[in-house]
Amino acid sequence: MVRLEAVSKRFPKGGGVQEVDLAVEEGEVFALLGASGSGKTTLLNLVAGLLLPDAGHVYLAGRRVTHLPPERRGVGYVFQDQSLWPHMTALEHLLLVMPRPDRRRAMALLERLGMGEHAHKRPHELSGGQRQRVALARALAREPKVILMDEPYSALDPVLREELRREVRTLLKDLGITALHVTHDPEEAMLLADRVGVVHGGRMLQVGTPQELYERPNSLEAFLAFGRGNVFLLDGEVLAFRQEWVRPGGSLKGLVRERRILRGEVLCRVDLPFGEAWVRLDAWPGEEASLEISPLLRLPRRPEGEEGAVGE
Repeated sequence: MVRLEAVSKRFPKGGGVQEVDLAVEEGEVFALLGASGSGKTTLLNLVAGLLLPDAGHVYLAGRRVTHLPPERRGVGYVFQDQSLWPHMTALEHLLLVMPRPDRRRAMALLERLGMGEHAHKRPHELSGGQRQRVALARALAREPKVILMDEPYSALDPVLREELRREVRTLLKDLGITALHVTHDPEEAMLLADRVGVVHGGRMLQVGTPQELYERPNSLEAFLAFGRGNVFLLDGEVLAFRQEWVRPGGSLKGLVRERRILRGEVLCRVDLPFGEAWVRLDAWPGEEASLEISPLLRLPRRPEGEEGAVGE
C-alpha cells in the first residue's frame, strides 16, 4: 500500500532522511519510532506530498506519486497540534473535507469516536482528547486509503493517551485503513503497531514486529529506541540487556548496592563483573545475588565517546 524506494531528503541546515526503503502492507498499522530529529516526520511528509524527495520514489497502492500534490494522493493526516479551524464545529470540519458531503455519514463517524453529542461544538469548547478525536474523524472523513498520524497523543495525559490509542487501533482495524504512526514512545509503538520501523539519524535502522525489535535489535540505537537498558563496553564490543531479562539463580555473581521501587516494581542497583546495572530483583543492599541474564546481547560498537552504562 505504501512503498518508499531509496528516498532521500536533505535540508540546508542539516537533517532529513537518507536512502530509506520501506514497504507497508494494506491494512497494516505501522509505527515510525525514533527520537526527535531522527527523520520520522520528514518521512511522513514525503508520503503526504508536503515535501518532495531529492532522490527516490514514493508509491501508494502501486501508483507512483512522487511528484503528485497532497490533494491527489488520497491520504488523511492527523497533525500533532490537531490544526482545527477555530470558527467551525466538529461536524462542519468533517463536511468540509468529505468528497461527497454526507451529514448522516459524518454524524455516524463522530458517534463512532464518542463525539456525537459534541458535533455542534467548536474547538475551544472541547477538551484535548475531544479535539484529537475530531482531528481523527476529519482525516477519516476524506475516505483515505492511508492515514498518517504525527505523534497525535503527545499532548494528552497518560490515562487519556492510553484510552485513545486503544480506540484508534480498533477503529483502524475495523475500517481496514493502512496507517503510518509517528512516535517517540516505545510503549505506544508496541501497543499500536503491527510492525515498527526504528529511525535514527535519517536512516531506517530496522523493521520488524514490536517483539522482534524489542528482543532482537540489530544495533545499540535500535536497542535504546525501545527504552533504557544496561549497556557496557567490554573487550571491544557492546553488551546490552534489559532489566526484565535478569533472573535469580544463575552463576553470575553480583553485590546489591541499592534498592528502589518504581511503578510497583522492585529494582536493585547491582555490581556485576563487567559493571554496575539496574535489574528487577527483590533483594537488599549488602546481599550477594546469583543471577542469570538471558538474552545478553552483543551489539555493534557505537562511535567512540558514546559508550557507558545506561540505567533507570
